[in-house]
Amino acid sequence: MLERITTRLVHSLLAIAAAIIFLLSFLVVADVVGRGLFNSPVKGTPEIVSMSIVIICFLLAAYAVQSGGMLRTDVIVGMFGRRGHAFADLASGLLGAAFFILIVWGSFEPALHSWISNEFEGEGALRVPVWPARFIVMFGAALVVAIYLGQTLLALLAMLHPEDASPPTTSPP
Repeated sequence: MLERITTRLVHSLLAIAAAIIFLLSFLVVADVVGRGLFNSPVKGTPEIVSMSIVIICFLLAAYAVQSGGMLRTDVIVGMFGRRGHAFADLASGLLGAAFFILIVWGSFEPALHSWISNEFEGEGALRVPVWPARFIVMFGAALVVAIYLGQTLLALLAMLHPEDASPPTTSPP
């Protein structure tokens, strides 16, 4: 049931990221056309794009982990059979969870500060609030931690009961 919930959430975040990318393409085109034809770029485009790139990355991080799209080498792991594969999944799950826990921990105070102090990026006509990007980084990283911990639990079960485990996959579906 937890996997079904995270899968729906991850796919929803994927759709939101795709929509942001789609909208950003219009903003960039408008900025280029405005700059080239009218000598008047869209104000705030660099700030919006830079914030959006961070948001998109962390909205897509959970999908990358869940779908098996993170960087991985199966050549050596494949030589050790199911237990070797399960051990590699266990180690990568623990290391991945630890890395993203550090991101959550390190982003908590800056996110809270940006919310309380009403921090903005940019000057002049368009100022972009920073707190949405900071909270999305924290939320995306926390979701990745949950997915990695779930994969770690499955890998631990596969190590303890290799006969019940499904055969290892070498590529994402």
